[in-house]
Amino acid sequence: QVQLVESGGGLVQAGGSLRLSCTASGITFSYYTMGWFRQAPGKEREFVGGFSWSGGGTFYKDSVRGQFTVSRDNAKKTVYLQMNTLKPEDTAVYYCAAGGAVRPITRDQYAYWGQGTQVTVSS
Repeated sequence: QVQLVESGGGLVQAGGSLRLSCTASGITFSYYTMGWFRQAPGKEREFVGGFSWSGGGTFYKDSVRGQFTVSRDNAKKTVYLQMNTLKPEDTAVYYCAAGGAVRPITRDQYAYWGQGTQVTVSS
């Protein structure tokens, strides 16, 4: 059974940092592009950033480039999302996903999803 499990979410003040983790099982982790999405109340799920070997490494949503960083540890089957200088508008449920495309940025391009972890940024 394929499972992706996120952790590391929580409550943080504006300007603070969090590092989210996503650990995979049931897949050959190094063969997949890994991505992070987020969904705020009343909004559609949106792509944040990802890591693709065939696509040249990391790729990001324009608005978070320089603020968020994606990294991965294939030995641990874990992908990370480092989030710095957090703002209240970053509040959302954050999801990790696994897919096979070169630079997937839409939900339909990912085959497997985690359950999500809540990130809340207070003023």
